[in-house]
Amino acid sequence: MAFFESLKWVYVHLSFWDIAFALLGLFLFSSFLQRMTNRGPMLWPVMGLIPSVMININDIYHWITMAFIETQGTFPYRGMWMGGAHGIVTVDPSKIEYMLKTRSKNFPKGKYYRERFRDLLGDGIFNADDESWQQQRKVATIEMHSSRFVRYSLETMQVLVQQKLLKLIDKMVNSRGTIDLQELLLRFTFDNICSAALGVDSGCLALDLPEVPFAKAFEEATELTLFRFLVPHFVWKPMKLFGLGFEKRLKEATKFVHDFAEKIVVDRRSEFAKLGSLNARSDLLSRLMDNNNADDQQKLFSNKYLRDFCISFILAGRDTSSVGLAWFFWLVTKNAEIESKILVEINEILSRREAKDHGEISSETVFTVEELKEMVYLQAALTESLRLYPPVPIDIKEVTNDDFFPDGTVVKKGARILYCIFSMARMVSIWGKDCLEFKPERWIQKGQFVSENQFKYAVFNGGPRLCLGKSFAYMQMKMVAASILLRYRVKVLEGQDVVPKVTTTLYMKNGLLVSFEPRLVNCGTAL
Repeated sequence: MAFFESLKWVYVHLSFWDIAFALLGLFLFSSFLQRMTNRGPMLWPVMGLIPSVMININDIYHWITMAFIETQGTFPYRGMWMGGAHGIVTVDPSKIEYMLKTRSKNFPKGKYYRERFRDLLGDGIFNADDESWQQQRKVATIEMHSSRFVRYSLETMQVLVQQKLLKLIDKMVNSRGTIDLQELLLRFTFDNICSAALGVDSGCLALDLPEVPFAKAFEEATELTLFRFLVPHFVWKPMKLFGLGFEKRLKEATKFVHDFAEKIVVDRRSEFAKLGSLNARSDLLSRLMDNNNADDQQKLFSNKYLRDFCISFILAGRDTSSVGLAWFFWLVTKNAEIESKILVEINEILSRREAKDHGEISSETVFTVEELKEMVYLQAALTESLRLYPPVPIDIKEVTNDDFFPDGTVVKKGARILYCIFSMARMVSIWGKDCLEFKPERWIQKGQFVSENQFKYAVFNGGPRLCLGKSFAYMQMKMVAASILLRYRVKVLEGQDVVPKVTTTLYMKNGLLVSFEPRLVNCGTAL
């Protein structure tokens, strides 16, 4: 009764404005208290970090980088009260090493991440933890590092670059047209990864640049899945249950992707049953099927297992290399001296081939894997581009059990740790006073490429989950970059606002409109 009497007193004696000012005072006091006890972005009552994020959404990466500079690299966060999200955001290499290597088992992808991607990726390696991940990692390592798959990957890249990508650019040159380079590269990497993972030609790089249903559905399914990271679970889960809004579209796109991939798996299984072997094929799906056909493995390597496995590889291989290349070309066009050094290196390598073979270098020149390995400065430039514009700008881990970092920072079970790879590149404490410069030389010592600590340079993840496709990605990026730069000047149309898009992959928000000008003179000498 005393409680209700108190409410009655408030109702009788206080006006609306009295209550409003009291609540405002409480809000300001709690805000002041938070700023005194926790450095970093404002954590609002009830809404947590969300209002601060929304206020700065159009400049989110710069804003969060400034927050790291203010807090010496780590700050706490929490989400909406009902969502239960909490943890820390960091760029500290020692914390990242602790998560990815020292205590990796206690910092998995976690339920939060997996349940959002489960509809699209199922239990594929990109969405797996614990024993499931370990088993898939072991299988993938064996197949992807085999000389057969490496040779096949190179051959498919060579054909795709020579017979499709360069012909498409020639068409652009002849028509004096422009093209969105980011979109073109996305089409290339989608064709490339479908060929490598599934052994099929998705047809994205046909001369008329057709709309490919599988590619369109895959892109839509990926983008709509990312919406789940932007809204609380108590919003998207009911939408999924009742088939509303973006969840309805996500279900339709995911079904198309799954049906397409599963049909390929079923058809390949039928081909195997008919021929007794898939030895004539070298793609990842065929190798998995051919090398794991014993009775005790058939149950494990089910159609669903193979479908989920390959879809994970398509997701990992489609966006990362294409987005990385788009930023690379943009940076190169802004730094003429770096472009010149790359061209000098390429032509020196080709001149050695010409002297050895006593033949001319033609416009049909295809780079060998040995020549790609010799491109030290190009690799340094690509690596530096990935440092400044990492395709995955932010990653996330979940705490399985209470833990504490080397500096004493405590994290509780269920907390989520975000680490911002984009901001790491812009920290003087990590990369020095020239951290904002596009400087390939930082990766070269005595003429040799020198790798950095993988937890300082977390572009390819680190520890046990270090990216399996790293060598594949570098070979692909070198092949594309060298082939285009040798033959064409890439000219970015003036007046474009080239900024990152707010998503889990660092797309350019407005794409990158470019034109191409022929560069070759006498089929081998760069102007």
